[in-house]
Amino acid sequence: MSKQDEKERHIQRLGRIASVLSVLMYVSYIPQIMNNLQGAKGNPIQPFVAMVNCTCWVIYGFMKKNRDWPLVIANVPGIFLGAITFFTAL
Repeated sequence: MSKQDEKERHIQRLGRIASVLSVLMYVSYIPQIMNNLQGAKGNPIQPFVAMVNCTCWVIYGFMKKNRDWPLVIANVPGIFLGAITFFTAL
């Protein structure tokens, strides 16, 4: 295996790990959503900004000549969970 192939494998592995961590980060909104629905409202600014950020990254990943699927997959949950957290915090 060449150094370039090995480097590419490491980059792909890092992309997968980063995607999983990103999804976990947005799944962590679920307890805040539950608190919001029970009346213990959280601050809506951070999830709103996260939702907008994730939307931008998903659009960017789709618009690249070679679509960046790890980037798209990692940010789609942030759009939905950020939006739910934002709206339930209002």
